[in-house]
Amino acid sequence: MNLYDLIIVGAGPAGITASVYAARKKMDFLVITKDIGGQTALSWDIENYTGYQFITGPELTDKFKEHLEKFKVDLREGETVTLLRKDKNLVEIESDKEKYAAKTVIIASGRIPRKLGVEGEDEFKNRGVTYCATCDGPLFADMDVAVIGGGNSALEATLQLIKITKKIFLIDIAPKLRADPIMVDKAVNSDKVSVHSNSKVEKIYGENFVQGITISREGEIKDLSVEGVFIEIGSFPASNFAKGVGVNEYREITVNCRCQTNIPGIFAAGDVTDVPAKQIIVACGEGAKAALQAFEYLSKRKL
Repeated sequence: MNLYDLIIVGAGPAGITASVYAARKKMDFLVITKDIGGQTALSWDIENYTGYQFITGPELTDKFKEHLEKFKVDLREGETVTLLRKDKNLVEIESDKEKYAAKTVIIASGRIPRKLGVEGEDEFKNRGVTYCATCDGPLFADMDVAVIGGGNSALEATLQLIKITKKIFLIDIAPKLRADPIMVDKAVNSDKVSVHSNSKVEKIYGENFVQGITISREGEIKDLSVEGVFIEIGSFPASNFAKGVGVNEYREITVNCRCQTNIPGIFAAGDVTDVPAKQIIVACGEGAKAALQAFEYLSKRKL
């Protein structure tokens, strides 16, 4: 089992930026990640990343990847970390493929889409039920679909699907859409979008593929004929593998302004942490800080 100066878990904006900084510091490090890009790859229209007045999520992900490849980073893509724990002076990591050890770790594992938890959701996953409009939207060209949720992720999905699908039923359990007003205005002013507030999805049904959903509103039950269901009700932090690392009530890893966790040598950055703004540019900045702090931590230990 090789011993590294640093292992970075995750290759979203925080993990990739941490990797670039670690490479520039010539640290002996490894990146373990299920995929590259994280939530950025699932975004579409990005208009608030400095230097780009407009860029899509997949395009920005490609830029991140190009930057990463410039440094010939040791990248273990397609690998999921299942356990992380501190044992004496080293951090031990287990994945679904191998075991590792490092002097420091940066947890940048991001977030996981939240499931709706209704009848038919698991049955029709990848057969009409999806959690990524950017990835799967083109598969539903000229079809009627439902988007579940009322926050920014749901409205972003809706705005993407307006360009692709025939009709969109926007289903929100709350009485009022909670997304940014400019996004809400664009959606409700589209003749393709039908908003159903105060409405709860009861089940998703069909035969081989999705054919419809059942919703309820104030005791009234209604069926909507759709061929796609985009579940966009938020996400939760991918932090369960990190044993002993302090988290808040939302399972977000708690960090200080130096990206330090409660365990010396273990740092965290990006959307997996309790940093309040879940933004790409914020995650990048936190990743840079975490790498610099890991380097400083090792330098002081050597002294």
